[in-house]
Amino acid sequence: MKEFTEEYISTLNELIEKKDEQQVKAQIQDLHPADIAELVGDLDDQEALFIMLLLDDETAADVLVELDEDQRHDLMELMPNEEIAKQVEQMDAGDAVDVIQELDEEDREDVISHIDDVEQAGDIVDLLQYDEDTAGGYMSTEMIVVNENMSMPDCIKAMRQQAEDIDEIYNIYVVDDDNRLKGIFPLKTTITNPSASKIKHVMEPDPLSVRTDTHIEDVALDFEKYDLVAMPVVDSIGRLVGRITVDDIIDRVREQGEDDYQLASGIWGDIETDDGIFRQVRARLPWLLIGLVGGIINALILGGGEGDADLLRILPGLALFIPLIGGTGGNVGTQSSAIVVQGLANGSLDIKHVGKHLFKEFSTALINAFVMGLLIFIYTRFFPVDDDPTKSYIAAAAVTASLFLVVMFASLFGTMVPLVLERIKIDPAIATGPFVTVTNDIVGITIYMAISGWLINLFTNWVV
Repeated sequence: MKEFTEEYISTLNELIEKKDEQQVKAQIQDLHPADIAELVGDLDDQEALFIMLLLDDETAADVLVELDEDQRHDLMELMPNEEIAKQVEQMDAGDAVDVIQELDEEDREDVISHIDDVEQAGDIVDLLQYDEDTAGGYMSTEMIVVNENMSMPDCIKAMRQQAEDIDEIYNIYVVDDDNRLKGIFPLKTTITNPSASKIKHVMEPDPLSVRTDTHIEDVALDFEKYDLVAMPVVDSIGRLVGRITVDDIIDRVREQGEDDYQLASGIWGDIETDDGIFRQVRARLPWLLIGLVGGIINALILGGGEGDADLLRILPGLALFIPLIGGTGGNVGTQSSAIVVQGLANGSLDIKHVGKHLFKEFSTALINAFVMGLLIFIYTRFFPVDDDPTKSYIAAAAVTASLFLVVMFASLFGTMVPLVLERIKIDPAIATGPFVTVTNDIVGITIYMAISGWLINLFTNWVV
C-alpha cells in the first residue's frame, strides 16, 4: 500500500484548488484503486468529488467499492445519480447492491433507471430484495454456468463466452435443465478429462451450497470449516441463483469483528475516528451512563443504610478491599462472557450442549476462586488491616469468602448472559462490555457488605 506524505497531500490540495485537471490526473494515474480510495478518504468531500469525476468509470467504480461506507455515503450525496449509475454499471451485481443500498429509496430507483444494461439492472433489483445479512444479500450473480448434458467442447465454448464479464473464476457450476445445481466443474478437469462425452460424467456432484436465506455468519463458518474460496447459493427448491466468494466473507468478518470490539468496549454503533463529535457522543454516552448508574448504586450500598454505614465505621479496613472485590467480579465476568461469545462466533460452542459448558465453567471458577481466596487470606494474615486481632480476622474472613463467592457468581453470570442474548436474537458481544462489568461490580459489593455485616454482627460483643 502506498504511503502518502504530507507534502504529497499538500501538493494535491493546491492542484485541486487551482482546478488543474491534467496535473491531478498525473498525480493519481499510476495509483491502485485501493490507494486512491485511501487518498480520497484524506480529502474533504469537495476535493474527493473533484478526483472521482476525473477518473474513468471503471476506476471510479473500483474506488467507490473500496471506500469506507460512511465516506462513500457522503461522497454519493454530492454525486449526480447519472454519474453513480455509470460507475455502478462497471461493478458486479453484488458490489453494485452494496453501493446502492446506501442511497435512499428515491435515489435508488433513479440510479437503477439510469443503468443502460437492462440485464444488470434486473440482477440488482433482484438482489435488493434479499436481507443484507443473508447469503442472498452478499451473493453475486456473475458466475459461469453450464448444463450437465453439455459435451466438453460445448462446455469450453460456453465458458469462454461467459468468462469475458467475470473477474475471478474459481469453479464452473453445473445445472440441469431446470437450473437446479447438480455439481461443480473445476477448471483442472478441462485438462485432465478433455474428451469427456458429457459434463455430468466428470463433474463433482452434490457440492456444498447455501440457501439465499442463510445468515451470513453461518456462511462464514462454512467457509472457515471447509477452506472454501467460493460457494454457490440456491433458492428454496435448489435452483442456482448466485455465488459468494471469499473476499465477500473476509469483508464481513472484518466488519463484524470491528462491531463486536466496539460493542464490548462500550461503544454502541459503527464509529470511526473521523466521525463527528455528536455522533461519537451518541455512541459512547449511553454505556457511560450505565456505568454512572452502577456507581450510584454502589454508593447507596456502601452508605445508604445505617447498618451498612456502621460496617465501615466499625472496621475501616474493609474499605481497602472494595476496589479488589468490584474489579475482580468485572474481570472474571468479562473473561467468561468473552469465551462464550468467541465460541458462538466460531461455532465451537453449540447452544444445545450448554450444560456441558456450564459444568466446565463451574469447575474452572471453583479452582480460580479457591486459589484467589487462599492468596487473599494469606495476604490479610501477613498484613492485618487492624490492630485489633479479632477485627483483623473478621476482615480476612470477609474478604476471602466474598472474593470466593464473587468469582463463582461472576463466572456463571458472565457465561449465562451471552447464551441468553443469543437465544433471544441479540448480539451476545454486548455481554463482554460494561453491562456485565457493572452488574458484577454491584453484586460483588453487595455480597461483600452482606458477609462483612453478618460476621461483625456475629462477633459484635467482641468488636464494639
